[in-house]
Amino acid sequence: MTGAASRSRNAGYVFACIGIGLASGLLSGLFGVGGGTVIVPLLVLILGFDQRLAAGSSLGAIVPTAAIGVISYGVHDSVAWIPGLILAAGAVVGAQIGTWLLPRVPLTVLRWGFVGFLGIVIVSLFVVIPSRDAELVLTWLTGAGLVVLGVVTGILAGLLGVGGGVVVVPVLMLLFGASDLIAKGTSLLMMIPTAISGTIGNVRRRNIDLVAAAIVGGAACTTTALGAWLATLIDPLTGNILFAAFLVVIAVQMAIRAVRGRSR
Repeated sequence: MTGAASRSRNAGYVFACIGIGLASGLLSGLFGVGGGTVIVPLLVLILGFDQRLAAGSSLGAIVPTAAIGVISYGVHDSVAWIPGLILAAGAVVGAQIGTWLLPRVPLTVLRWGFVGFLGIVIVSLFVVIPSRDAELVLTWLTGAGLVVLGVVTGILAGLLGVGGGVVVVPVLMLLFGASDLIAKGTSLLMMIPTAISGTIGNVRRRNIDLVAAAIVGGAACTTTALGAWLATLIDPLTGNILFAAFLVVIAVQMAIRAVRGRSR
């Protein structure tokens, strides 16, 4: 290992990883996202990881975090199991396509396009308020739609490094009519096989700090259930407002990357 991974793992290193894990776990449970949008920038800013190592370590931490999240939402019967596995299968394929496209497409254009997509989603979250009782009904049509959504999510993950929950949660609510809780629980289920597959690849490429991933993931597991419990207490409108605010942060991060990419 090189760079940040080879630095002395002192008490500050451990406490920083724990703090990052606690924050990402809470957001993961609350919004149904993997937490990488928190883990990656904090590993870079606080511990000096380079972007690729931070992304690889984040993906490893997401595996146990998402598993605890699925259990937490499953207790409330808020996981659509078969649709989640369909999404995961599509995402695994899409991620391979995304990594193949990575050196072949202009990332700046993609990033601005993704910012535009998030803008539309943010506005829609204030227009369409899902019913807490709505379910994700699986038909041939919705099944095909889930495959497409999974592939697109995987491609974006491979190209831009964005977590699947940022795309899947709002689309399941806005286009598939799922409740906010089912959208979040199903999103977390989708992430598990995807994150495992990516982590295996990162271990082979030595693009992961296993110690950081273990500490961050372990700490995240302690707050993921809390986040999921809070999600059940918040009404759908408030949940949409909070999720929209979270997406604004993601959009700003992506816009900054797009501007920096254009200036190079």
